[in-house]
Amino acid sequence: MIDLSESRKKIDEIDQQIVRLLEQRMRLSMDVAAYKRSVGKPVFDAAREEEKLAAVKAMAENEFNQKAVTDLFKQIMTISRRLQYQLLDDQESLGFTAVDQFPVNQETKVAFYGERGSYTEQAMLDYFQTTVNSVPMDTFREVMGAVKEGRADYGVLPIENSSTGTLSDIFDLLSEYDNYIIGEQLVKIEHNLWALPGAALDKIQKVYSHKQGLLQCSEFLKKHPQMVLVEGGSTAGCARRVLEEQDITQAAIASKRAGELNGLMLLQEAIHDEDHNTTRFIIISNQKLFDKNAKQTSICFETPHKSGSLYHMLSHFIYNNINMSRIESRPVAGKAFTYRFFVDIEGSLDSPEVMNALHCIQEEAIDMKILGSYISR
Repeated sequence: MIDLSESRKKIDEIDQQIVRLLEQRMRLSMDVAAYKRSVGKPVFDAAREEEKLAAVKAMAENEFNQKAVTDLFKQIMTISRRLQYQLLDDQESLGFTAVDQFPVNQETKVAFYGERGSYTEQAMLDYFQTTVNSVPMDTFREVMGAVKEGRADYGVLPIENSSTGTLSDIFDLLSEYDNYIIGEQLVKIEHNLWALPGAALDKIQKVYSHKQGLLQCSEFLKKHPQMVLVEGGSTAGCARRVLEEQDITQAAIASKRAGELNGLMLLQEAIHDEDHNTTRFIIISNQKLFDKNAKQTSICFETPHKSGSLYHMLSHFIYNNINMSRIESRPVAGKAFTYRFFVDIEGSLDSPEVMNALHCIQEEAIDMKILGSYISR
């Protein structure tokens, strides 16, 4: 009969040897890092790692052990790279530069979607906390284009609402344009129904708002079936439309600031479905900069069209102990049934763990792009 205590004792002895050998391997990894620093070589060498995995796999006795050894050495090499990135720190910047703060003054041009009184303008005011040269724009694409071409220093766009989800157009534009997220601002959304002075709630026949505004007030609108819902531009633009058309049977769903700026009458306040209705807004720049105190990083990538490719991409987050907070997929234009993945992770671009994971994904993915590293406010 097998002696369990004796078997455990032997396992303990082997584990001690493994630990000593691992520490010896890590010391050698430090020597490798020093060499790479001296000659300017990158930490990640995909060809070398594939050769190494094939070699150790061939040493195993059976199929089960071959897979186990392969998985083990993938982890060991991940840990080794992580150590090397810690030693090299600024040698592997991923093309981005950390800054103490972003330059902003009264001459700084900030393009934002919508118009005066919009929630996007509110996000801009909350984020910059100072007077800037703000420029309202009619479409998301116009904001992206103005920032890319340098006609605006920064841009502000909505990207996700807590009750209705993400704005897919923004993800497509982030992959298309060479702009980067430098900040994120959360704004509590409080929708109100506005109309001309003298209007009555039961006489309203048409309601204007942005698509998101209509969706976020769906329960209130269901109680008033006589109201025809019309998608417009920004919520603030819809408030202005009601003022300009001077039709007492029309109303707009907009913010308190938008209604007051246009001299409208408040018909019903707080008509949104959820009390904690919040929208995420991103601040973009055409410069590859990030706040040195960044806590979150966003990337997008297209995977090779083969089994398990997405799993392998995401495994780099697992191996580096990185929490993935969100993943979205969007179809790639011009490629039937091909998708691009958008991922948010916790951690800054200068974190060794994040650098390690992103270098690996960059090597394996198709067209990986770092969308930015930033703080959420």
